[in-house]
Amino acid sequence: MTSADVSPSGTARAGGPTGARHGRPGGAGAAPPAAGPRRARRRSRLRVSPRALPYLLLAPAVAAELIVHVVPIAVGIWMSFKELTLFYIRDWAGAPGAGLGNYRVAVDWDGAIGRDLFRSFLVTVAVTVLAVGLSWLLGTAAAILMQDRFRGRGLLRAAFLVPYALPVYAAVMTWAFLFQRDTGMVNHVLVDQLHLTGGDRPFWLIGDNSFWALTTVVVWRNWPFAFLVLMAGLQNVNRDLYEAAALDGAGIWRQIRHITMPALRPINQVLVLVLFLWTFNDFNTPFVLFGKAAPAGGDLISVHIYRASFLTWNFGTGSAMSVLLLLFLLLVTAAYLLVTSRRRPAHG
Repeated sequence: MTSADVSPSGTARAGGPTGARHGRPGGAGAAPPAAGPRRARRRSRLRVSPRALPYLLLAPAVAAELIVHVVPIAVGIWMSFKELTLFYIRDWAGAPGAGLGNYRVAVDWDGAIGRDLFRSFLVTVAVTVLAVGLSWLLGTAAAILMQDRFRGRGLLRAAFLVPYALPVYAAVMTWAFLFQRDTGMVNHVLVDQLHLTGGDRPFWLIGDNSFWALTTVVVWRNWPFAFLVLMAGLQNVNRDLYEAAALDGAGIWRQIRHITMPALRPINQVLVLVLFLWTFNDFNTPFVLFGKAAPAGGDLISVHIYRASFLTWNFGTGSAMSVLLLLFLLLVTAAYLLVTSRRRPAHG
């Protein structure tokens, strides 16, 4: 290092070798160029168009929907046009075509298969109408009563939700033990304590009484859901409306009719439809309560289709029944939505 390269204070100038060792440009130890522009170009390549972003986010859900619902429905429709029986299980793709034969068998009310299917359909409609009506009524009454503040309200709300929170198999198996003829608590209360049956112990899981046993279990499981939904809906109703109505002389029934029910109308429209679809398609409750061979009074159409498919190994006819059930539910849902949308008041 020359004297010209050293400042009076003893430090090296910028262009000297010492400056090069500190990473100055032009020296042997100079740092490589910054990678900022290269990273910026890479980020610009990974940018997604704002129009494509919603579709990209929906792609996993659409793929799951196709795998879980759309593909099985398409396969079921294809199977309904095939003579897929026990003899073609190994070569199910080579099963001969049946055309509309499976559908003709399913809707032939004079034949044994069609007659049993129609009876199961009527039982399902009766259970659904009764269970949905009672579940909605109990849920509405409980939701209205739980709006007033009183001691122990939170504990009572939690107790009301226990049937909805319990696993379906544990809950229905408990009811199956309760409905036992000789050792069940239902007969013990009705026969031994209240003496309502004249000393005869009725059968609840076989015969005509199975209809009432199934309806009781379905209502017990569904009404807490109605209570939960309606209670949440009542939280948005202004309490000043009830105070004003009380000052005008309106009683509790008039308040419910003119304030509560109109406020819950949009919620009830969705709630009734959901309860209807749940009950009509319910498989777990009758299957766990009665087993594979459900009695005539508790033969819901979901269990009937299962028995027609997997116990008789006639998957073609069972698939045709499933398609008919799907068409019926779509028709009822479309009609219900059309009627309720017309009744809905228009907002300016």
